[in-house]
Amino acid sequence: MEGYFNYNGKVLRNEKKAVISVDNRSFRYGDGCFETMKMTNGKILQSAYHQERLFTSLQALHFDKPNFFITEAFEQQIIELAKKNQHKKLARVRVTIFRGDGGLYDVENNQPNYLIQTWDLNSANNKLNENGLIVDVCKDVRKSCDKFSNIKSNNYLGYAMAAMWVKEQKMNDALVLNAYDRICDATIANVFLVKNGVIKTPALTEGCVSGTMRKYLLKCCREENLPVEETQIEAEELAEADELFLTNAVYGIRWVKECGATHYKQQLAEHLHEKFIAPLFL
Repeated sequence: MEGYFNYNGKVLRNEKKAVISVDNRSFRYGDGCFETMKMTNGKILQSAYHQERLFTSLQALHFDKPNFFITEAFEQQIIELAKKNQHKKLARVRVTIFRGDGGLYDVENNQPNYLIQTWDLNSANNKLNENGLIVDVCKDVRKSCDKFSNIKSNNYLGYAMAAMWVKEQKMNDALVLNAYDRICDATIANVFLVKNGVIKTPALTEGCVSGTMRKYLLKCCREENLPVEETQIEAEELAEADELFLTNAVYGIRWVKECGATHYKQQLAEHLHEKFIAPLFL
């Protein structure tokens, strides 16, 4: 990737040179987390949701004094980097947080280091996908259901392997199961299904990532008195669903056309996109 990145407050040209040491704990153990955001016209969408999740993640991971990451000064660093990379109009932003050097039991310190990167996005990214996604359940991966399951952890091995499987199968995404063989989430998104008019999504206790778009959509549905449930979803329910769609901060909603041998219609996803998601991108 050409352009610039921000490393602990310093803007550097991306020349493919190392900025972490071989003893870095994130490199060794996946010790850290990341946040993926969308920026349009110089504004970070759902900034408060991202700040809340990042702050909560840093506390859970025992980092020292994470307050800086919920300040206007930090948000301004993101905006300025996107501007420098000429990505101000529409961009994907990734903030990676990681601990410094140390072995498993001898951490040098718990100060959070950070890396900010931006990528340009096509305007089509703001629209609901015309062609439905083709997905299936990746049975090689099981997501744990513990204190750290809802964090966007730098230990992304399970999702990374599921993504490789997706590419081999020539599909668009994979659904990931939790340790109890129930639906957890997808490689880069949360999962929603519609059955008999009821919108269902795996509860956070099922091990899914606590997605900002997931949280926002649940809030919108409840305010509109739409029937929605955070619950357990058995894999068998996928074949019984009327509709299936995925959500994340960058794409908003993407509807699924096929999952395995099951075909879905697209109706509620378009309504939700037009009413709740599209206005965010204006």
